[in-house]
Amino acid sequence: MRFVRYVERHSGLDAAWFTPLWGLMKEGLVYPLTRAPYLGGQTEEEARPVEEVELVAPVAPSKLVCVGRNYAEHAAELGNEAPPEPLIFLKPPSALIGPDAPVVYPAISTRVDHEGELALVIGRRVRNLREEDAASAIFGYTVANDVTARDLQRADGQWTRGKGFDTFAPVGPWVETDYSPANRQVRCLVNGVARQDGNTALFIYSIGRVLAHVTRFMTLEPGDLVLTGTPAGVGAVQPGDVMTVEVEGLGTLSNPVIDEDEARRRGLLV
Repeated sequence: MRFVRYVERHSGLDAAWFTPLWGLMKEGLVYPLTRAPYLGGQTEEEARPVEEVELVAPVAPSKLVCVGRNYAEHAAELGNEAPPEPLIFLKPPSALIGPDAPVVYPAISTRVDHEGELALVIGRRVRNLREEDAASAIFGYTVANDVTARDLQRADGQWTRGKGFDTFAPVGPWVETDYSPANRQVRCLVNGVARQDGNTALFIYSIGRVLAHVTRFMTLEPGDLVLTGTPAGVGAVQPGDVMTVEVEGLGTLSNPVIDEDEARRRGLLV
């Protein structure tokens, strides 16, 4: 099943001004849900054509849990060793945006990179999960881009600022529940040119291993988002570029890059 969050289209008004609704997407229609699907939301009868709604990030997580250096070639391209255990960091929920929403290039950074990834959504409250039970905790899968201010990440020696800017977590366009993440291509294109092309079969640490590791020290809540790592080929983007992340069999997520002046003109910066 394919779940989305959306707002109804309002001519000339930005989606950020409206409260998103949950929906089930089926055969070109969006059926409203009474609440989040992983909390037992039920469909309502009245459906809307997908062309009449605007899709936003299909998740509302309490936290975004990310895995660093989960592909050996990606670790090597940045001059790092593969980690001896899953390397975990967080992105704030304020970084979250949806499909086609602009990523704002921070004025204080000189190097912003794309990082296309497969992501998963947690379906139930879980702690101390066993690796072999991981599938029971997963509600579904989506596409993500772990946008990173690489210069600030390196300068700080830790990753909170470089990974945490507003708009640095594009996710979408939907969450798919009937999906196997095994042996799937993960690609990122910039302006239509492929930069990253990896496969989930090359994970250093499996999804089960990652979730078992994370839940040894952190409770995961329904709706929490886990990004599984990015393949080799990360590179810089500039205002005016369009980043497109493709995960085989799951979907495509595109986001333009704009500078802060343009973001202010659009009312996107506080």
